[in-house]
Amino acid sequence: MNFDAYARTGVDLVNARLDDLDDLRAIFPDDNAWMRDEVAERDLATFRRAQKRLRDIFDYGTSGRDSEAVAELNTMLEAYPVQPRISGHDSSDWHMHVTSRGASVSAEYLAGAAWGLSVWLCEYGSARFGVCADERCGNVYLDTSSNCCRRFCSERCATRSHVAAHRARKRAAIGEQVAAPADESLTPVS
Repeated sequence: MNFDAYARTGVDLVNARLDDLDDLRAIFPDDNAWMRDEVAERDLATFRRAQKRLRDIFDYGTSGRDSEAVAELNTMLEAYPVQPRISGHDSSDWHMHVTSRGASVSAEYLAGAAWGLSVWLCEYGSARFGVCADERCGNVYLDTSSNCCRRFCSERCATRSHVAAHRARKRAAIGEQVAAPADESLTPVS
């Protein structure tokens, strides 16, 4: 089983817009087209609640509240238990599913997300759960950097944030230069 891929489904859900069923369908990759086809309106509320709980897990991990992240993941594992089974259409297509046959799309997806994030936390620690440092973004990510130094969800957010900081420093420096001559004129000449 690819636990990283399951953990990333949790990231995808937290970062998704869930205004309607079409938004929900957009989170399913092509290799899970059956989920996209079978998800129903009743699943939307379940995914929205889970999205908030997963967001909390990332917030806990980012702020060093490991025991709270673990408690929330354990609660999700109880709500969406993993019941692995082998599935496939022929002998060359065997693969694992995380729930029993007949489980709802939300149960299958959320069991995988909770399981993947739980394995990720046990393997790397909750400090590897990140929330983008760009104030305008708020997306979450899994920190795969070699020294746990990632701060942004994407290169785009990192660049946008660094450019904004650079421009702010430049404006501040120009403001100081404009203010400096005015201050010098107030100094009495001896």
